[in-house]
Amino acid sequence: MRRDLPYALSGLALGVLLLGNAALAPDAAPVRVVDVALVLVMAAALAVCRRHPVVALVVVTAAMLALHVRIHSGVSAAFPVLGAVYLAAWRGHRSAAVLASLVFLGGFLARDVSVAPAGRPGQQIAERTALLLGWFVAANVAGLVARQHRAYLEQVEQRAVEAERTREEVALRRAGEERLRIARDLHDSLTHNISVIKVQTGIAVHLARKHGEEPSATLLAIQEASSAAMRELRATLDVLRAPSDEDPVGLARVDDLAQRTRAAGVPVQVTVTGEPPALPTEVDQAGYRVVQEALTNVARHAGPATARVHVEYTPARLTVSVTDDGQASPARPVTPGVGLRGMRERVTGLGGTLQAAARDGGGFAVRATFPLEAAGTPRTVLPAQPATDRA
Repeated sequence: MRRDLPYALSGLALGVLLLGNAALAPDAAPVRVVDVALVLVMAAALAVCRRHPVVALVVVTAAMLALHVRIHSGVSAAFPVLGAVYLAAWRGHRSAAVLASLVFLGGFLARDVSVAPAGRPGQQIAERTALLLGWFVAANVAGLVARQHRAYLEQVEQRAVEAERTREEVALRRAGEERLRIARDLHDSLTHNISVIKVQTGIAVHLARKHGEEPSATLLAIQEASSAAMRELRATLDVLRAPSDEDPVGLARVDDLAQRTRAAGVPVQVTVTGEPPALPTEVDQAGYRVVQEALTNVARHAGPATARVHVEYTPARLTVSVTDDGQASPARPVTPGVGLRGMRERVTGLGGTLQAAARDGGGFAVRATFPLEAAGTPRTVLPAQPATDRA
């Protein structure tokens, strides 16, 4: 109804103009009740012309033509018809707009000719009719131009939406191509080398057992680590080839990770405190990767050392820390490598903080804190575990 209000007010204003003009015009007949009713019908038709343009055009044309025939109201009777013609042409009803224009002009001219006094020159009638003809042509053309402009704007908007959609599709396609390229490079380099390591360690274990010797713990640890690396690499390649939100690694597998590290000769103690909440999947994976990278650094750089993994759950945050009592010292600053930079990017990308530095008493400490309140979905539900120490 609010959108129809301007049309209703326009109809009332035109009705007042028509009645005032009829009252002041010297050659107009007296206004009667029927004439007022015709004006009200015109105003009501204009009030609904937005929703029913053709019906309103027919009613307005008939009412104004009848009013002009009855009281000879002059060119002011054409004003409501001009508005209805413009709106009908703008809404795409060109034939109805042209027909209504011709009918009104024909009736208007016929009424003027029939009541013209004998001494009145025909030139005045022709000029007024030509003026009205120009107005109606302008109303029809203006309606068509407005419709074309509206169609052009809709087309521009549609093209913008299509361009945005196409841009997103191109970006997704390029991202997919980049994932496939990375997957091929990883497969051609890492997979081959890890496979060679796995095969060679397997042969060494087999030969040792064949000769009645027990394979060394280091050799078995290499075999297990290479098998685990192959599994994770295959999972990574599958994700790159067919993107998925699922990743099998998480903090629930920290015990398996610690067991493999112990097999490599590094004692590991794992402590879990707090009630494990429903962790966001990306936080769960990042916590596991931090522990994995920290234990790898202990095995490679700490020398003879014991590692301690502490996973602390609270409703607001997750804290993962890995400390060792190895050879690191504050007197010998550690230059961050690819592993530490990767850990920091993972943690800070999720809104967390990472601290990695040598300890005052010797050894190295890595501590990652992840906020959980603003973390998104999907979530990984961890099995409930009491606070334990596992060595």
